[in-house]
Amino acid sequence: MPTLILKSSDVKSLLKMPDVLKAVENAFIELGENKVNMPPKSYLVVEDGDFRAMPAAISSAAGMKWVNVHLKNKDKNLPSIMAILILNDPETGYPLAIMDATEITAYRTAAASAIASKYLARKDSKSLGVIGAGHQAHTHIMAHLVLFELTLIKVYDRSKAAVDRLIDSFSDYVLTECSIEETAASDIVCTLTPSRSPVIKHPWIKTGTHINAVGADAKGKQELESAILNKAVVIVDDVEQARAAGEINVPTSNGAFKPSQIHATLSDIIIGKKKGRIDDIAITIFDSTGIAVEDIATAKLLYNKAIKQPKDTYTSLELV
Repeated sequence: MPTLILKSSDVKSLLKMPDVLKAVENAFIELGENKVNMPPKSYLVVEDGDFRAMPAAISSAAGMKWVNVHLKNKDKNLPSIMAILILNDPETGYPLAIMDATEITAYRTAAASAIASKYLARKDSKSLGVIGAGHQAHTHIMAHLVLFELTLIKVYDRSKAAVDRLIDSFSDYVLTECSIEETAASDIVCTLTPSRSPVIKHPWIKTGTHINAVGADAKGKQELESAILNKAVVIVDDVEQARAAGEINVPTSNGAFKPSQIHATLSDIIIGKKKGRIDDIAITIFDSTGIAVEDIATAKLLYNKAIKQPKDTYTSLELV
């Protein structure tokens, strides 16, 4: 049995956001129904960044993603986030595929946010505010456009060049550069920065807003003022990961937020175990740390697509 080798261009050709949204939502359902095995994310910290080992087994596949975050890479003309993933047959352990997972990470993260918005944002949400105009901004807009009829997309970044690139990449839609305060005053807000101190102030957030807090994905990172958390219904993707490295990690460590204030996991909401939004006034927050089942579900989706292509379309190895 050959092991497929899917390089970056292969993965990009196979990734379609509507398909990823379905795969990731199904992964959250399996997680809520206790049908997956997902050990905690493991961090390896080095001087200039960190590496993260993310293993998981879902109903039809197992594997592990090895991903780095090196924020100084922009000075070296390298992505800040790069990843590789090994996908295995859970029955035999055979490596089905080895694939570039950098773009998988971008797509599955955005898909998780959009799914959270689907269940937690007001049904009449029309405006999206994106804070941070990097690659995650691109995929977050893509994902929300699949699920919402947006009439206004506001963008903020300290780099005007980054904002201009993002606006140019969505020439069929109207994206507007705004101040951070204006961007935060949207129906749905996605925070996508690597900040280690709050960049979003409580007075800027209007009632009924849903926030996808994505940038805080390691110990010490924080994008939202703690006062916002204390006034909101807080949903997490994984309780332990959120406490250790999510948006709530700093407020939890300094006593500004208690873990008992976590309302539910996103899986709980999706499978109906708990209610999410109960009115149009509440502020809801999805603390997204990124969980391995999202990666494995997306990788299996791509593998299933790849094996339907002509035999010589992709490189393969004979490992056994």
